[in-house]
Amino acid sequence: MSLLTEHDMASTILAGPILRRASCERLVFWLASRVPLQFRLLLPEQAPLAATGERQQQLRVGEHCYLQLLDLPLDTPLPADTLVPYDLQWRRDEQDHWHGLADWAPDLCYEGESLPQLVIRSRLDGLLHGSCRKPHHAAPDGLVAADVWLGGCHAQPRSRPAALMLSGDQVYADDVAGPMLTAIHQLIEELGLYPETLEGALVADSAELFASPLNYYRRHELLPSIKANVPLRERFFEGARKPIFTTSSANNHLITLAEVLAMYLLVWSPEPWRGLTEEQPPLDEELRARYLTERRCLAQFVEGLPAVRRLLAHLPTLMIFDDHDVTDDWNLTAAWEQSAYGHPFSRRIIGNALVGYFLCQGWGNDPQAFAGEPMALIRAWCERQDAGRQDALIDHLLRFERWHYSLETSPKLLVLDTRTRRWRAESNFGSPSGLMDWEALTELQGELLHHDAVVIVSPTPVFGVKLIEVIQKIFTWLGKPLLVDAENWMAHQGTANVILNIFRHTRTPANYVILSGDVHYSFMYDIRLRHQKGEPHIWQITSSGIKNEFPARLLDVLDRLNRWLYSPRSPLNWFTRRRRLEITPHPPADASRGERLLNKAGIGHVRFNEEGEPVLVQQITAEGVVDFAADQAAQPAAALSREDP
Repeated sequence: MSLLTEHDMASTILAGPILRRASCERLVFWLASRVPLQFRLLLPEQAPLAATGERQQQLRVGEHCYLQLLDLPLDTPLPADTLVPYDLQWRRDEQDHWHGLADWAPDLCYEGESLPQLVIRSRLDGLLHGSCRKPHHAAPDGLVAADVWLGGCHAQPRSRPAALMLSGDQVYADDVAGPMLTAIHQLIEELGLYPETLEGALVADSAELFASPLNYYRRHELLPSIKANVPLRERFFEGARKPIFTTSSANNHLITLAEVLAMYLLVWSPEPWRGLTEEQPPLDEELRARYLTERRCLAQFVEGLPAVRRLLAHLPTLMIFDDHDVTDDWNLTAAWEQSAYGHPFSRRIIGNALVGYFLCQGWGNDPQAFAGEPMALIRAWCERQDAGRQDALIDHLLRFERWHYSLETSPKLLVLDTRTRRWRAESNFGSPSGLMDWEALTELQGELLHHDAVVIVSPTPVFGVKLIEVIQKIFTWLGKPLLVDAENWMAHQGTANVILNIFRHTRTPANYVILSGDVHYSFMYDIRLRHQKGEPHIWQITSSGIKNEFPARLLDVLDRLNRWLYSPRSPLNWFTRRRRLEITPHPPADASRGERLLNKAGIGHVRFNEEGEPVLVQQITAEGVVDFAADQAAQPAAALSREDP
């Protein structure tokens, strides 16, 4: 008989369950726990399904921290478009009895539920999507707004989206609030997350780093000495806005793997926050004021975490990285790569963030992709945490080419990796690299063949705001692409030409929906090729950020200038790579004249018809739902001003 108290049961699970993949034949869950556990899944009218053998992968990443991936094939397929309550139970060993969700996570249920309920959609007829969730940003958390929205329709299975797609910057490893770093270090100590040695740094290991007076808001000073690294600084840091940790936004950049793993636990779940103190490091007056401001914003973030945990337990959740999951401007230019990966300290920092992404995001997207060498290397490190094994794992992940994935849904869903398979500008290593290289784009075209419709997730919009892209190009000409994050599909001639040719190919889909984030504002474009008979039809739908926003006045100026400079009759259109495209912006409801971009933190919601065309496009915010005009055919002709953004 178990002697665990209610508090013990609740605190055993640190984070999760996060429902990752869900089909009628298979369910995948991710969790984190304080102790090794056995799991079983109870579903209606089915025998208990034990997570044994390959069905449960358990990794020990600290003295009191275990990451769990449950990949459960179902003996009896689940019905589609039906509410399916589930009970994920655990026990410590055979002497313990099973503890159900009602015991250890009763707050996961919506009103009227006794257990959380999932729905397997027969079609990909709806998605929630968004990116850019910075915990200490002042905007409300869009995942909390999504939970409130889902609470209103959770009992109607056909109203539920098929999945939640998080399209980048789920964490900000390079932009961490002081109070968040305090919580990270307390959690590392509480869970005994493993220490590490640091080669090439001014501190020998993680213990020395945490004890350093430079640990808070001054981590840029821990870079290798200037004398020993003048070429590194000249090539990598000079003029750069936010590489590694050289500016105010990166002064608390995460360094160790333990810090990265603690960060993930703290953004997914309220449980790791329980018992943490409001301990404040020694700071001067200016930094103390900043710390307290960040603490107020972070307190609001933490208050919303129970709702976030509930949302992630109800909806299949898919993820892909963007730069802030690792570091800003990640792989932006070939020169950046040479400098970042050519020094052991910066290579370790980047590698640790990538290991954290693998364990807490990528693993659940496509477990089979990591089943071979990646899992063997991570298990070797879990058994003995030496620098050699950690570097071997990082080296492998830096070469890994299966971060992208697809779902054979209707329409097909393709999630792109626009970060690690770059098309480098070989004639000028300081110029922006293409977001995907020729080989990756060729593989993409193969995936598209013989499909009538497809939904593509590209973290960066394929079709963005022209004026902003022109500004980025000007700074690139001046040799300063890092100053303006010059990352867009049109910045590299080879990548731009290939992706546009893919859209023109006669055997690729008639209907494309591209879902994106990254830019911290939201918009919708309707795109057709000029002088062709209606195909392909492309929709660019961007939702960003979940908890981030663009500077309001600046965005308003850029939005209106873009409309004026690139109006349909403007000769400037002929100097762009998209001159053969006819692009219609769909303004948000109640937008003022000339306004095309929405600057409200939240989560995007898209519904598709049988042909894969978007018929409902919304931004769900804390203040309510904002609609975009999705179905052009339903709009009066005069209501839509046609232009080429």
